[in-house]
Amino acid sequence: MFSRKKEPDRNTKEKKTSVDRGILVFENTSEVIQAENILKKSGWSVKVMGPPPEIQKGCDLVIEFPLMEELNILRELRNANIPPLTVVPVTAPLLKPVDLFHTKDFGAYLMVRAANMKITVAKKDLKIVNISGGGCPDVPFLAWQMVGKTLEEAPRPRDLGHTLCGYALELAFEELCQKCLP
Repeated sequence: MFSRKKEPDRNTKEKKTSVDRGILVFENTSEVIQAENILKKSGWSVKVMGPPPEIQKGCDLVIEFPLMEELNILRELRNANIPPLTVVPVTAPLLKPVDLFHTKDFGAYLMVRAANMKITVAKKDLKIVNISGGGCPDVPFLAWQMVGKTLEEAPRPRDLGHTLCGYALELAFEELCQKCLP
């Protein structure tokens, strides 16, 4: 007759709905990078993404975060002197941030694009065969330092680059490492 009320499923990592996410909008890319580093070092589950088309202010990147933690995250960013321009709850499909990553399998090669930067590896030995995109002054240097090396041998783009292109290449590099390395 009476049944025990089911416990709520606490495994929400795989069942995120847009209502429980928010986005932080910043003035420029440098602030996004700084904020992401601060929040990740503090253990927050955040993700850098492209802004939804409806947001016409700030830079070309936003940080998606767990909305339930808004006050704590804002406090952390204010303490670091990097407050966002605005915070937007993701309440409608049109406000969903755009994923920065696109993966293309070319048979013997795998390419990952993050924002405007692409990195391609040979699947057989995980050697980086191409880096392209951007238009920033550090892209040729990054390519020179990384092409011909395996994912494990290559330097991290974040250690060499200082522009949005270097940052985007770091994101693509991380995504490629997640897909290819054990």
